[in-house]
Amino acid sequence: MAISPTSTPYPAYPPRPDRAVLRHPHWWQRGWVRYGALITLLALSGLVILAMVRRQTGTEGFLVGLGLAVLPVPWLIAAFRWLDRVAPGPWRNLVFAFAWGACAAALIAIVANTFATKWIATATADPAGAHTLGATVIAPIVEESAKAAAVLLVFLFRRRHFTGIVDGVVIAGITATGFAFTENILYLGTAFGADQLSGDRGIASVTAATFFVRIVMSPFAHPLFTTLTGLGFGFAAFSAERQRARRVLLPICGLLLAMSMHALWNGSSTFGEFGFFAVYGGFMVPVFGLLTWLAIWTRQRELRTVREELPAYVLAGWLGPAEPFALGSMRARRAARDYARHHGGKPTAKAVARYEGYATELAFLRQRGRRGKAGGDFVVRERALLDELWRRKDAARPALEYAARAAAPPQPVYAGPAPVPTAYGPVYGYPAVPYHTYNPYRS
Repeated sequence: MAISPTSTPYPAYPPRPDRAVLRHPHWWQRGWVRYGALITLLALSGLVILAMVRRQTGTEGFLVGLGLAVLPVPWLIAAFRWLDRVAPGPWRNLVFAFAWGACAAALIAIVANTFATKWIATATADPAGAHTLGATVIAPIVEESAKAAAVLLVFLFRRRHFTGIVDGVVIAGITATGFAFTENILYLGTAFGADQLSGDRGIASVTAATFFVRIVMSPFAHPLFTTLTGLGFGFAAFSAERQRARRVLLPICGLLLAMSMHALWNGSSTFGEFGFFAVYGGFMVPVFGLLTWLAIWTRQRELRTVREELPAYVLAGWLGPAEPFALGSMRARRAARDYARHHGGKPTAKAVARYEGYATELAFLRQRGRRGKAGGDFVVRERALLDELWRRKDAARPALEYAARAAAPPQPVYAGPAPVPTAYGPVYGYPAVPYHTYNPYRS
């Protein structure tokens, strides 16, 4: 039995608007103008923050701080990229997030914190109290707000790639990783300069103590704080467009939690001799473990969404029967890419990887549409994704079928009569897709 083009549940392309009513955007609305302005802003911020840190630490201290501060960066980025492997966002979003944290957010934090601390010290004539107030109140508010700006920009202008909790966690974590990188250069470089003046060397030096606290014990501190903001935006992404109160309040609540946790961490040194270790062991580590579990659980939930939403497209002939299972398993996805690379080279493996990404985005889009949370462009976006999949089906389907067979659990032997092959299609004029051709359990 075939599904005729007129009975398909998917509409045709929407009619193109008349050329006479098309309006050309103003020059400031063009993409290249926005990208140019953003790149210029980040580049200028980077040059200014580089000069400020170098002036405070000296050239030698800057180079030492840079060499030590870069150590945790690859591990943190790799962890967030692993978390984002189900539906990886574009690299340009991650590069923007890291650059914003390392340049713009760090510059805002240094300037605002320095100005606020000096103003409080002058107003109260109490430099020590101003320093404590600046570290426990001013710094958390300024720094978390500056980092949250990157998450807000991606949420507003890259909404298509910001669909849930994992996206919020990844963007927030990468932004905070960039911020911590610049801050660690400043702290480690300053500590090295202090050791040069005092003549201290070895494990008893200020540099060694700073490295142990910031790089060994708590490299996840800033990512952990800002992740709370990312969770707020991630939950807001689940909300329908008409639920404006939730879309505004949830990010604000996440930001307030990030500020509170940051303030508690900065103020741990004022809680007594063992205040730092009490906050670290009794609060930071448990929260880190809880958020890690939540992120991994959400990742598995995304895979389950892929397995549950894509069979509808199998019935319409867009996907083969093996694909929902293969696309809902990270092991099968990796096997499909390896198979494609072995038999077709890197271009084929790249096509399979893009096929997996488009299929995952399609599953998330269908879930939002089924829950009434998709935007007005749902039909257009769905059709565009289906066309992207169809163009890559010749490269992707054999690889996914192989991966499904390799990753599937052993099936019981069926002793009954052989099944009668059926066909699904044609859809939109595409050829039929015989079921037996793509049956992964066929002997």
